[in-house]
Amino acid sequence: MSSPLPITVCIPVRNEEKNLPFCLNALGDSFTEIVVIDSGSTDRTRDIAEIAGVKVMDFAWDGKFPKKRNWALRNYSFSTPWVLFLDGDEGVTPAFIEELRRVIPQSPHAGYWISFENWFMGHPLRHGDVFRKLALFRVGTGEYERFPEDFWSHLDMEVHEHPVLEGTTGEIVARLEHHDFRGLKHYIAKHNEYSTWEANRYRWLQGAGQNEWAKLNDRQRFKYRNLDKWWLGWVYWGVAYFLKKGFLDGSTGWTFNRLKRRYFDEIRLKILESKN
Repeated sequence: MSSPLPITVCIPVRNEEKNLPFCLNALGDSFTEIVVIDSGSTDRTRDIAEIAGVKVMDFAWDGKFPKKRNWALRNYSFSTPWVLFLDGDEGVTPAFIEELRRVIPQSPHAGYWISFENWFMGHPLRHGDVFRKLALFRVGTGEYERFPEDFWSHLDMEVHEHPVLEGTTGEIVARLEHHDFRGLKHYIAKHNEYSTWEANRYRWLQGAGQNEWAKLNDRQRFKYRNLDKWWLGWVYWGVAYFLKKGFLDGSTGWTFNRLKRRYFDEIRLKILESKN
């Protein structure tokens, strides 16, 4: 038996009873600690976590900073030098765990970018745009960026924010599995919330100074300068579906990329609506 990795896995949740068993089962006993941060679930999420024997923290958001991930960083007493933030619909793989065992002991980095194999409508998407996030990092090297969104966001967890870390970052090659078992209804509802968040952030950035724009990477700057353009969704769709070969995922890839194009259209329409 290999010893547990010196990593605390933090899983922020709310009503994740359909996804959490998959997430917890995949973790097994490979990590030193597993902590579920629950913000008032009304389903069996908490029971599932407690039956699995993992720690549960209760989070009650007051509408201001910090949100759920930063709150956990500030309020949990970590016994490990590393923290891995997983969503309830994300699962580690044996290849991912094996890569961590090779990389972490001699790591020179403050954090690592992680990418995903996305499942959609019961099928894996092996092509198209690859999602990734900076979700594994050393405790104490930073926290998630703060947006001045107290007056317009109703999401209690960081969505598009990444940790701002002191030190270099690397990349874990082996992918996690993103597998949401809550179905298409939840997917569409979730992205309706996200598109409102994006439209609000777009409006704020238009009046922000150069210091705020300098914090964005090149891809973010391009997006937030053009979210009000009719062609942006089509450009994303063309790149993901053709250049990145999303068409190889068949009808599922077609549906997924079509909905992503619609997502950009919804952001644009919400921006336009706010100008009237």
